[in-house]
Amino acid sequence: MQTGGNPEVLTHVSQNVRRLRLAADLSQAALAEISGVSRRTVIKLEAGEANISLTGLDHLAEALGVTFVDLVAAPTAPRTTINEITWRGEGPQSVATLMSAVPATKETQLWSWSLEPGERYHGEPDPEGWSEMIFVSEGSLRIDGENESVALHTGEHFTFPSSQHYSYTNPGQQITRFVRVVVS
Repeated sequence: MQTGGNPEVLTHVSQNVRRLRLAADLSQAALAEISGVSRRTVIKLEAGEANISLTGLDHLAEALGVTFVDLVAAPTAPRTTINEITWRGEGPQSVATLMSAVPATKETQLWSWSLEPGERYHGEPDPEGWSEMIFVSEGSLRIDGENESVALHTGEHFTFPSSQHYSYTNPGQQITRFVRVVVS
């Protein structure tokens, strides 16, 4: 969230840090000491007046016993649809957007996929608790699960539990490229 982060996410961080600090029964000084983030930064952050680095947020999350997502997401936002700009660079198109999150206990796999027009992949159910996060970088993709079907286009994402039968289909006339993250 450095260099002009999204004002909305700064509001979330401000509210979440204060709420979680109070729930942990910590003073601002104690949180600063445990996290290694200055007391002044903690005070300004809770007041919504300070930017903080992504690493600083990681340190605060660890000190509070929560995740990075717990600090930056709106408290009511579903983890599958976060869509928060958490960093901005100097250039107007230099941004990092946290799109979604799922818990992991074993490993996370990053896959690069492409499907020719009309191609279909049939997925077998993964163990309970596994999830997939899909981001379409080119073309269109249809994901059919046991309870829903979703059509995605370039720049869109979807997160779903993969402990079900599912498939990916390229319904378009051009190649589809997407990133698949498998979380177990």
